[in-house]
Amino acid sequence: MEAAPTPTRQLLVVCQSRSGGTARLVEAFVEGAASEGIEGVATRVLAPLDAGVDDVLGAAAVVLAAPANFGMINGLMKDFLERIYHPCLEATVGTPYALVVKGDTDGTGAVRDTDKILTGLRWKPVQPPLVVIGPLTGEHLDAARELGATIAGGLAFDLW
Repeated sequence: MEAAPTPTRQLLVVCQSRSGGTARLVEAFVEGAASEGIEGVATRVLAPLDAGVDDVLGAAAVVLAAPANFGMINGLMKDFLERIYHPCLEATVGTPYALVVKGDTDGTGAVRDTDKILTGLRWKPVQPPLVVIGPLTGEHLDAARELGATIAGGLAFDLW
């Protein structure tokens, strides 16, 4: 008798990128999430204006990736969080999440403000935020790949 196939768990990545740096980090993240040995996880990348309540409700984990602008999270990401907040407030308690923030000079405020919103949603951070300041390096892209493999692997092995 064959074993039942493992159901696919959805890893939702909401990504906003203006200059391309955040998008490059997300590309590396997706590469890591598709690492050999990770099965049963489908990664879906959406822009904040394309993502909504149904996408969050269908996700087993969420990664938010955005630039820090003027010391805060990008406005489109904040708009996304405002649109999903009340409809998802009770239905997504405990959702595993991670943050990717790309900034020119500082990402502290972006992480702080986003954490406040996600704490209100009662989502669960499963990795420290990946904060990249300044020009992208190979080390930054490697860190994004590692984060992708870690989050997808955690889903595949039902760690969160």
